[in-house]
Amino acid sequence: MLINKSKVVVVGSGAVGSATAFSLVTQGVCDDVVLTDLNYEKAVGEAMDLQHCIEYLNRNVNVSAGRCEDCGDADIVVITASAPYVEGQNRLDMLETSERIVRSIVEPIMKNGFDGHFVVISNPVDIMSYYIYKLSGLPKNQIIGTGTALDTARMKCLIAKRIGVDPRSVHCTVMGEHGDSQMVPWSRVTVGGKDFFNIIADNQDRLSGVNLDELVHETAEAGWEIVHRKGNTNFGIATTAVGIIKAILHNENRILPVSTLLGGEYGETDIFAGVPAVLNRRGVKEVVEVRMTPEEMERFKKSVSVIRQYCEKLKY
Repeated sequence: MLINKSKVVVVGSGAVGSATAFSLVTQGVCDDVVLTDLNYEKAVGEAMDLQHCIEYLNRNVNVSAGRCEDCGDADIVVITASAPYVEGQNRLDMLETSERIVRSIVEPIMKNGFDGHFVVISNPVDIMSYYIYKLSGLPKNQIIGTGTALDTARMKCLIAKRIGVDPRSVHCTVMGEHGDSQMVPWSRVTVGGKDFFNIIADNQDRLSGVNLDELVHETAEAGWEIVHRKGNTNFGIATTAVGIIKAILHNENRILPVSTLLGGEYGETDIFAGVPAVLNRRGVKEVVEVRMTPEEMERFKKSVSVIRQYCEKLKY
């Protein structure tokens, strides 16, 4: 009896793509990792380097360089290629260039019979996820953007640092756009099961100065703070993407805040936005509808409207 092997193709072998492949290999998430790039020799070099890790890991993962035709039998294709960062731009400014790049990637992949899951990292990620959904013709559950998953991790780190706990003990969700308009339903934030507002009230000596809007702003700006210092972000987003990939391949039924197509949830349709969703081998099994205050819902809808405004500029 032949046992099926799991295969992930990473499109783009730059800082994010190579870090994603490294995380896949070192965590032993799948059987085969394939790297592709416009510069094929770059992909070959990254694959060789990664293959040399195997001796000191707990699992043998086959790593190779490939091309679009290698995506046909892949379980997951990770899209990392996007417009390069230009000083002074935001993620939405990358739209036109990223649109051309993503189209040049998705069309040949689909011509090779791909029927797996797309995990989208390319910015602006909510809009590119929607674009790939339209270009590919795949079911909505098979297109998953990293969305606000990394923003949520960043927010947890900020809150944890203020309180002095492990970030994994913080339960919060950043929602909406992966960008400046993102929001947090603070009414649902807990730490170790305790309501965040009660924590502030009970610790006035050290938390009285906490400004929730500033925390959201700091989270949204975190990526740029990293870019200004090292030129790019890669480790955080790569590990975030691999967390999503694990949830799919290992059928975890894990709830993560990803960019997925809304079909009536939160009163929104035909738009990708960052919301908590249950992930398993089907991709997005279902969207989790968080109960928000009227003010929080208004902020969420405002963020979604920003995404929609830019989706309307896409060319098919």
